[in-house]
Amino acid sequence: MRAVKDISLAELLLQMRFMPVEKRQAQLEAAEQLIAIIDSSRDYPFEFIWYRITGHRPKSSQPNHLLGGEYLITELCSFIARLSNQIAPRRKDFDQPVYSQQELAERFGVSTKTIDRWRQRGLVARKFIFEDGRKRLGFAESAVERFTAGHPELVDKAKSFNRLTQRQRSDIIKKARNLASKTGKSPHSIIEQIAARTNRAHETIRLIIAEHDAANPSDPIFGESGALTPAQAGEIFRQYKHGVEVGQLMKSFNRSRSTIYRIIKQKRAKAILARRIDFIASDEFEKPNAEKRILDKPLEASIISNSQPLPAVDTSSLKQYLENITNKPALNRQQEQQLFRRYNFLKFMVCKHRPQLHGANTSSRIISKLENYLERAQRIKNTIVEANLGLVVTIANRHRHADRNLIDLVSEGNMALLTAVEKFDYTKGFRFRTYASWVISKDFAKKIPAEHSRPDKAGQVSMEAIEKQLQSTVGHELGAIERARANLVQVIKDNLDQRGQYIIFHHFGLLSTGIRKETKTLQQIGQDLGLTKERVRQLELQALQQLKYYVSQDEFDLLTG
Repeated sequence: MRAVKDISLAELLLQMRFMPVEKRQAQLEAAEQLIAIIDSSRDYPFEFIWYRITGHRPKSSQPNHLLGGEYLITELCSFIARLSNQIAPRRKDFDQPVYSQQELAERFGVSTKTIDRWRQRGLVARKFIFEDGRKRLGFAESAVERFTAGHPELVDKAKSFNRLTQRQRSDIIKKARNLASKTGKSPHSIIEQIAARTNRAHETIRLIIAEHDAANPSDPIFGESGALTPAQAGEIFRQYKHGVEVGQLMKSFNRSRSTIYRIIKQKRAKAILARRIDFIASDEFEKPNAEKRILDKPLEASIISNSQPLPAVDTSSLKQYLENITNKPALNRQQEQQLFRRYNFLKFMVCKHRPQLHGANTSSRIISKLENYLERAQRIKNTIVEANLGLVVTIANRHRHADRNLIDLVSEGNMALLTAVEKFDYTKGFRFRTYASWVISKDFAKKIPAEHSRPDKAGQVSMEAIEKQLQSTVGHELGAIERARANLVQVIKDNLDQRGQYIIFHHFGLLSTGIRKETKTLQQIGQDLGLTKERVRQLELQALQQLKYYVSQDEFDLLTG
């Protein structure tokens, strides 16, 4: 999939890729409903977008993080079309009518180009398997109804469309030439003015003028004059990313090849500069020939095979999803180290070299190199996530209860897994699966009340074989967590007084058995010790500062993180 410029939106869309099929279907439907209410002229808080798609609020987001409505519609429509390719149903089996692009154009009496323009305005298309056995874009009846209800003016205008006569086309050329010679306005403004006078679409007027200028190169209406507006530059880049050839862009916007390439280069550089990139630093990254030593060595064949997408699931069965992920072998310690080392080095290289993009004469070679680094880093992240999806299911099943179904828990666990990939410090020597197990379990512990921590038995028999298979791959990792916890307990007993021990043990649940932590609040601990909540907080801070000297950073993170 092509990169999404906004990093927060990219993370949201990425986690949708790793949802079980039932959850993915629900979130795709939620994304479609969201598109129907977005106003392209407004900005929307990212928290609102996240909530409408997932049903819950993000754990963290940047304050005042706004996304433009037009940008959101474009990205969500594109993502839905691509993601649906993995779960494309047969058209004949779908629960409502589905139209091909040609069939929809005939239904409304418009051209297929008009349908393309409607897609840019929010008409959602998904992939379906048509009668000839091929996957193609289709338009579900519900998506069509939502679009027509939200854009009645577009549909009415399209229905009333009639082909321009040669006389009308000549009249448009005459108006354009007159306005261009007398008003000094930009081509975009002139086209808008003529479109309003003739009750024709902006694109129709632009194409008529472009065809005239192409047929009359010695007497064009618009020369390459006037600066492109930010909106025009953005549209050039959007069309380029969607596969429009540079030659076509030259004709569409009446610009030279060098101008088009300059705009594309500037937009590519800005997209890299706008990304938030964090990495785990290592001294070896700064050593001579680090790039050759870290990146030139080929990955093992077993790791490369893990980097392929999950098999497409043609059913919404949770059991099918679980059976698919069991076919993804877990990574061993050496493979984890190799992948995380390369993953963080690639991001380090982007951060090191992207200051060069601020200059006006940035070379396309540098931009392409940094884009390649980011693409390779993303593939590695996908590999790590896919290899640990079974771990998420195993831990989620341990926390299942009557009020929370397994699909919801797996979805939340996958998001915790994505967070763990970003925060894992591979240089400390810990296994990633051990760290990820802790992060996922801690995330569940925060959200699930203690009285519901025991799994219910609903559906246990049907999943028993799959659960047993998943357990065999991660049982020793969970044991490693318990060993780390036991080590922390001993360090605390050896270095803190009794009051400090009581506070740390009970606030962080270190005396609990198993994955589930039984913790006490600072207020509860204060009542036990006859202290105020604030005094307990001060004593806890002092105790944590002492412990920093006796445990590794990873152990400290496992305690407090």
